[in-house]
Amino acid sequence: MPPDCTSAFYEENAETYANRARSLPKQRLDAFLAGLASGAAILELGCGGGQDSAYMLSQGFDVMPTDGSAKLARQAEVLIGRPVRVMLFQELEADSAFDGVWAQASLLHVPRPELPDVFARIRRALRTGGIIHATFKAGDAEGHDGFGRYYNYPSAEWLSELLTNGGWGNIAISESDGGGYDGKPTRWLTVSAER
Repeated sequence: MPPDCTSAFYEENAETYANRARSLPKQRLDAFLAGLASGAAILELGCGGGQDSAYMLSQGFDVMPTDGSAKLARQAEVLIGRPVRVMLFQELEADSAFDGVWAQASLLHVPRPELPDVFARIRRALRTGGIIHATFKAGDAEGHDGFGRYYNYPSAEWLSELLTNGGWGNIAISESDGGGYDGKPTRWLTVSAER
């Protein structure tokens, strides 16, 4: 199944997806924000309905929300009251522009062969000492869910090696059980690293 089925899913289901009952990952957000100076510049990759960006803005941070789906970006704009940039991860061209990158359940859709380049782009977008937060659905091989969405399903070891080879420091990867939009039990990897 081609990865563009993932894009089609978010375009076709933008309103439902953006307005679903979703608990804010407040504990993770607060831990991420605690590692940044007040008012720090944050890039959110894959903002979805905009809830996380709205929270970070409410805490006084300078947030640039982005999403690959134009329709989801419009939904997020309604919630946060500011423009959301429509951009694929592979189009990120920033250089030392951000103190933090928040990528909650978004980079998990990047095809495995493209992940090293995407992480290199993110690292370049961060200032020295800048941090990334990203979550992935754990697994051993790439695949698709019941909605046809592509997932890279990495293992903690695979991700750790990728980040180490990419020059990242202070890499931490934790595992936890949770769920997802499809309602199925999910093993999640939470990644943090520093430029």
